[in-house]
Amino acid sequence: GLLQVVKQCVRVPVFVMIRPRGGDFLYSDREVEVMKADIRLAKLHGADGLVFGALTEDGRIDTELCTALLAVCRPLPVTFHRAFDMVHDPLVALETLISLGFERVLTSGCDSSALEGLSLIKRLAEQVSVLCAPWGGGITERNLQRILEGSTASEFHCSARSARDSGMKFRNPNVAMGASFSAPEYSIKVADVAKVRTLNAIAKNIL
Repeated sequence: GLLQVVKQCVRVPVFVMIRPRGGDFLYSDREVEVMKADIRLAKLHGADGLVFGALTEDGRIDTELCTALLAVCRPLPVTFHRAFDMVHDPLVALETLISLGFERVLTSGCDSSALEGLSLIKRLAEQVSVLCAPWGGGITERNLQRILEGSTASEFHCSARSARDSGMKFRNPNVAMGASFSAPEYSIKVADVAKVRTLNAIAKNIL
């Protein structure tokens, strides 16, 4: 439903994240079935590309599963998401992704943010020849210029969100619907148009 509505409202390409649950990136057979079903439905309802990632228990790219999922995704372009930041050897992992046919990778340089991981991002960018790599993780209007100039990246990925208070007037303080302490029950994160425009302006000035 979200994909259908988004496609009606925007003209930019929409890539759909295939992620059956939170947590790690080691998936069970049932979860793989869900991922394949989600890919088929996303394609059916107009996705312009897919985004997923899968690892083995020892922190390597799960080539067997990725190959199977890529086959379901075709002919759409596919991005490997920030599961990349949990790999054992990022340089080897990047070569694996290129050989498998991924067109993009999302990474913060295997660190808490793209700024902290900038040195690795620069090494990865030097290694990339056919892979377009948008870096992500903690990118804001305050650090985007430094990251783009320091990484030679041609694309970037960020959430550009702000908190918006709920419109609920009656609030029951005794019940929580699964929200954690970092995500208050009566506050939601939404895309901030002003932030997006600022980030775009910064990027256009550099790229």
